[in-house]
Amino acid sequence: MTDTDIQTALSAARKDMQSGGFGKALTRLAAILDDVPDHKDALYMAAVCARYQKDFGASRTYLERLKQTAPDYGRAFQEDGHLALALGEPSRALAAFALATRYNPALAASWSAQAKILREQGRVTDAVQAEAQVTRLSALPPELLAVTNHIHEGRILQAEAVARAFMIKHPRHIEGMRLLADIGTRLGVHDDAIFLLETAIELAPDNVQLRIDIIQVLRKRQRYTEALDHACRLYDKDPSSPMFQSLYAIEKMQSGDYEGALALFDKVLDVLPNDASTLTSRGHALKTYGQSEAAVRSYKLAVAADPLSGDAWSALANLKTYRFSDSELARLQAVQSDRNLPFMARVHIAFALGKAFEDAGDYAKSFENYALGNALKAKQSRYTTEQMHEQIAAQVKHVTGELIKNQGGQGSLAPDPIFILGLPRAGSTLIEQILASHSHVDGTMELPNILSTVHRLRGRNQITDRERYPRILGEMSGDELRVLGEDYIKATQIHRQGAAYFTDKMPNNFWHIGLIHLILPNAKIIDVRRRPMDCCWSGFKQLFAEGQEFTYGLDRIGHYYRAYVDMMDHWDAVLPEGTVLRVQHEDVLDDLPGQVSRVLDYCGLPFEQSCVDFHKTDRAVRTASSEQVRRPISKKGVGQWKNFTPYLDPLRQALGPLNH
Repeated sequence: MTDTDIQTALSAARKDMQSGGFGKALTRLAAILDDVPDHKDALYMAAVCARYQKDFGASRTYLERLKQTAPDYGRAFQEDGHLALALGEPSRALAAFALATRYNPALAASWSAQAKILREQGRVTDAVQAEAQVTRLSALPPELLAVTNHIHEGRILQAEAVARAFMIKHPRHIEGMRLLADIGTRLGVHDDAIFLLETAIELAPDNVQLRIDIIQVLRKRQRYTEALDHACRLYDKDPSSPMFQSLYAIEKMQSGDYEGALALFDKVLDVLPNDASTLTSRGHALKTYGQSEAAVRSYKLAVAADPLSGDAWSALANLKTYRFSDSELARLQAVQSDRNLPFMARVHIAFALGKAFEDAGDYAKSFENYALGNALKAKQSRYTTEQMHEQIAAQVKHVTGELIKNQGGQGSLAPDPIFILGLPRAGSTLIEQILASHSHVDGTMELPNILSTVHRLRGRNQITDRERYPRILGEMSGDELRVLGEDYIKATQIHRQGAAYFTDKMPNNFWHIGLIHLILPNAKIIDVRRRPMDCCWSGFKQLFAEGQEFTYGLDRIGHYYRAYVDMMDHWDAVLPEGTVLRVQHEDVLDDLPGQVSRVLDYCGLPFEQSCVDFHKTDRAVRTASSEQVRRPISKKGVGQWKNFTPYLDPLRQALGPLNH
């Protein structure tokens, strides 16, 4: 069936349902599902039809298929609630309706059903809260109710069109601003979302939801200081609120105050001892702070409280040094088959099982799960290899040797930054730990400041003028370049502890070495490189929080590695000789003292034995390698891809001549 045929059949089925012709509708829907077995709308409508025909078994089968196809589809859980009521199972219905409103808070029918069941169970306070949601939704303009439904059912562009049309008529509508900001965040236009939310907060400074929303967006943009300020305002409003305590704790953690964060997490757990989300966040703080055993205990408490807590299971796997027991592996497999598992939990569980089966030596099942996790994550991604090649072409076209010669030396002369860059999982955390062990160097984190500068230089017309950056670098005055460098030094001061130098370990900065050299000509730049197969395989099996979308496919990551090498070749050709120091990860493993001396000489730092004894350094490490760099040098990661040789042809083909 063509798309047109399907839409015609769906429309006819809806008319049949409205007139009570559920059997006729089901026949039309079955024809669609014969051709497109995972069609979301057809599965949902078929479940409804089967329920009205009292074929409860068929209805449940359709719903289970629907949940597998669209795990976060609120209407599937709403229909499951109606089915449970039809079967005389109010407790199961209540749980289903609660999940429905978690995934789509605009489902008024689910809130109403919860309120009715809760009152019948004598839970009056909870019923009143559910009824308040019904009242709130009924007060929303119909356009914004439609926007909310579109957002939570994945129709973001439709949501944007309706929201913008509404805001033209009602430019100061607070909920309209909030929803449009939510859409912007989902589309990756974070700065526009922040502007909308800041405007709304000026109009409604006491609106708690606006501050919660802006905290989330600021965190995505890694503007931690501003996020911390908003979280502090909420906390000061009601210091006893577990929600505000938790938000404040998370922002303290992001800003490096781990002791303060842990103290607040403990306050939350005093009131909500089995809150899986708080236990997981507390585990993240403990892991970053170097308290691995305590982190493991916190993660285990989280999965005990909520076995479907994919984030906690994934966090255990992400410790790298942790091994799942046989019983834990069995629990993980059971969780994976749970029909109520949310989408991102499915992703987390797949990566955790990939690690568990790899440790157990079952490489077929391990790859099956790594591939599943990556395929699921890729569904959310708008990344394309073509866009990546356009990015290279723009840098090569505009940032030439002549531009570097004409514009060079005019930026801020501060020698403070040491940029450590390359691809993720290439060994950059190890180099950072080595340098951070030096008495003259502050180790910071993957700082977002260069990427934020790039975003500003690209301007608001990023679609119609894709090459504004880096073209603009040749149009800027010396004063403008110097100010950008000074702004970088000023903005990163919050992450420093007083040493003369500091590290910036954002791997994606390799795209912007020309910019870095122009605004900070005395900065040191270290390119950490790892053998292609080891680096790419390690990236493929790592679930990144965000920002590394190229890793969610073997061919994607292979092409990206080649692009990275091409980009670095360009920088080598146009920058003054010796600007970038290349460090091969395998050389560090083979000759740690020699490579430490080489890195320190390049940075103009005297040799210190503490850099060789890097694993003894007590500092917060936020990356996936946090546990590995707290141990002596190890070659365990070398050649791990060979266990998966039968599955890696797409990677080898994408790497082409670099395949080794």
